[in-house]
Amino acid sequence: MKFPKTRLVGMVAPAMVIAIAGAVEASAQAVDLSGDWIFSVTTDTGVTMPEVTLAQDGGTLSGRYSSDALGQSPISGRVTGSEMRFEFSADLQGQLAPVEYAGTVNADGTISGTMDIAGGLLVGTFTATRVEG
Repeated sequence: MKFPKTRLVGMVAPAMVIAIAGAVEASAQAVDLSGDWIFSVTTDTGVTMPEVTLAQDGGTLSGRYSSDALGQSPISGRVTGSEMRFEFSADLQGQLAPVEYAGTVNADGTISGTMDIAGGLLVGTFTATRVEG
């Protein structure tokens, strides 16, 4: 009589794994960052207020970054659950430098995290707020 139980468990376990994986995937995409954002970035050199427009397709981010300090650049990135990351290249005195933002979407809808230019050349923290309109 134990054979049917083993068989049933063997059939139920894969179904549970599939259901759990589906739930994780659905919750991973629950955050939608599409829209216009104002970032407040603090570094050793001061505070800047870049404007970022994000478009989200599933877990993929694209958009545009604009600031007085780093100019305008297209961005690309990812969203996984409440974690986001995007990057772009900035022209720093004729040299292209990678810029990376990584953050967490907070319960109030803001994003907070870190910014890194050129692998540690300049690092900082940021808070981003969606522009309502």
